[in-house]
Amino acid sequence: MPYLRRCVELAAEALEAGDQPFGSVLVAANGEVLLEERNRVVTSDRTRHPEVELARWAAINMTPQERAAATVYTSGEHCPMCSAAHGLVGLGRIVFVSSAQQLTTWLAEFGAPTPKVKPLSVNEVVPGVVVDGPVPSLAEAVYRLHQRLHQG
Repeated sequence: MPYLRRCVELAAEALEAGDQPFGSVLVAANGEVLLEERNRVVTSDRTRHPEVELARWAAINMTPQERAAATVYTSGEHCPMCSAAHGLVGLGRIVFVSSAQQLTTWLAEFGAPTPKVKPLSVNEVVPGVVVDGPVPSLAEAVYRLHQRLHQG
């Protein structure tokens, strides 16, 4: 839960910076936090999702065995691009606060534009990766962040 709470804090930081509210934490098998990241797509690079940044860092700084044993904690289930990066790099378990399905429902409720990329569950993109979530006790906080983004 502390890692997931940190993800929600990072998502709030992203929103405060004018970005979409997503945050992620990469944790080694021994529980050490290796990297924290938040969404940075407000730049001209729309691929600056935190999960992609974690995957890029892991590819350079971790062995294949370390990557497979690591866990990515995140405020929202990976989008297809992030799922692909996760799978291609060989990262291990994913734990998310809110699901792609929840986000889809929330966006419709808020009258937000339809996403440019079809929301899919992680396992539709990367079969076999261990995925845990959503986490109802924190999902309300993520909902409120997205509500602020889309409804002001």
